[in-house]
Amino acid sequence: MSQYTVAVAGATGYAGGEALRILATHPDFTVTCVTGHSSVGEPLSKHMPHIPQLGNLVVQDTTADVLNGHDVIILALPHGASGKLAAQLDPQSVVVDLGADHRLERQEAWDSYYGGEFYEHWTYGMPELILGNATEGGYTRQRSKLPGVRRIAGPGCNVTAVTLAFQPAVATGLVDMHSIVANLVVGYSGAGKNLKRTNLLAAQAFGSATPYGVGGSHRHIPEILQNLGHAATASDGGKDMAMSFTPVLAPMARGILASVVAPLSERAFGLSDDAIHLIWEQAYEGQDFIQVLPAGVMPATADVVGSNAAHIQVAVDRRSHTLQAFAAIDNLNRGTAGQAVQSLNIAMNLPEMNGLTMIGVAP
Repeated sequence: MSQYTVAVAGATGYAGGEALRILATHPDFTVTCVTGHSSVGEPLSKHMPHIPQLGNLVVQDTTADVLNGHDVIILALPHGASGKLAAQLDPQSVVVDLGADHRLERQEAWDSYYGGEFYEHWTYGMPELILGNATEGGYTRQRSKLPGVRRIAGPGCNVTAVTLAFQPAVATGLVDMHSIVANLVVGYSGAGKNLKRTNLLAAQAFGSATPYGVGGSHRHIPEILQNLGHAATASDGGKDMAMSFTPVLAPMARGILASVVAPLSERAFGLSDDAIHLIWEQAYEGQDFIQVLPAGVMPATADVVGSNAAHIQVAVDRRSHTLQAFAAIDNLNRGTAGQAVQSLNIAMNLPEMNGLTMIGVAP
């Protein structure tokens, strides 16, 4: 079987490092180039000692000249940096951007939450995203748009958790889409691999939980609404959708637990709890990385760490007339690098599960 060469930009960060960890055992890819900024000239082993197979690689400067010439280029760079660099990359290479630069479809959303230059929207790398009803009664999904593409935009980690938890509700018209509330517990690796003395020192993080990106300011909000808007086409809904979104940093290295709540629609009042749970089971039937747990069993971040799996649950609060959906993912794997490799596999006509696992690390 052919081996494809891979270059990873931003290789010494958390997202880049997770991509390297997955690629190190992938049967179809060989990492031949790693790049960085302040780490240029240093062996990768200094930054990623847990990946001995790649330890002898030397970190090079992040330039198009260094990255070009590889079959696959993965960009694990801050927003703004990916977009500028991507325009200089070989159009024949398959490029996956783990950052935000190519996720949003509308410039107005980018201007409101990011600012700066708006870059072209790339094919979105969430294979399980619901796009609408298929003629046979199932769903069409983003997976159908990935084969053969050469530019892939990796989703945000919080976006992934909320989308996977709640898109069945939106797709089937079970909730009032004007009053969605999403609260997330997020591990500290989601904040990136840099020193921020205000709240990321161990002495301040241990034993404490801290909200951030509050008041509708978090940059993942427009991407979540974009995704749920696509899912809502299956129910002819989604107009004027609104969501309150609050992430909370919790003292764990990895993981996201999303809890998403919205008022029940009139249609949902006529359904039993079992019928609503069945809607989630049917929505994810055949989606190998998504596990809808048995009714009453709650997702836990510890069960998905190190895997590309998402554990999903749904419940109905009849007293408050609300629907509650939950998702647990590993923010670096399912939320970032694992999902990117999954999409890359599809784009390159490889088995979708190659290099990936549904098995978490426990305890």
